[in-house]
Amino acid sequence: MNLYATLILAFGMSMDAFAASIGKGAVLHKPRFRDAIRTGLIFGLIEAITPLIGWALGFFASQYILEWDHWVAFTLLVILGGRMIMEGMRSSRDENDEPVRRHTLFALVCTAIATSLDAMAIGVGLAFLQVNIFHTAMVIGCATMIMVTLGMLIGRYIGPLVGKKAEIFGGIVLIGIGSNILYEHLIGIA
Repeated sequence: MNLYATLILAFGMSMDAFAASIGKGAVLHKPRFRDAIRTGLIFGLIEAITPLIGWALGFFASQYILEWDHWVAFTLLVILGGRMIMEGMRSSRDENDEPVRRHTLFALVCTAIATSLDAMAIGVGLAFLQVNIFHTAMVIGCATMIMVTLGMLIGRYIGPLVGKKAEIFGGIVLIGIGSNILYEHLIGIA
């Protein structure tokens, strides 16, 4: 793969993480640039690691990974999205609650893993091509870090417009991403 193909792949792989980060940024009360960078680094690191894992597993168990990755991503994103929707509905009734100022590391890692499982599947495919997997994974991770950081900053401005419904919106986005992953896989089978 040449540089242009790698960049297109990298930014394409980062789009679902970008959408999820907009929802994450919208939920926070005035997220700082430091929080956006932190989220970008977490997502970027995980998005860089998953194609390496997929590439390594591509030699051993590619059919098993490809059979289940979409179901795992769908389940994780629906659970996380459902939790966000429930919290958003609860917080709209509790006006006295303290606003969310920072996402937990656990919530960010779970979301990052769920949105990066497609990168693992890509890594499986890359195992059969003549590519420098470390270079490709690094470019995917950097693109994701940039896109997630931008998504968090965009979410900062969407949050006040949406108000208390931001968490519900973020949950719907995560469920939508999970449903899209499942839909694309099921259509690909048919």
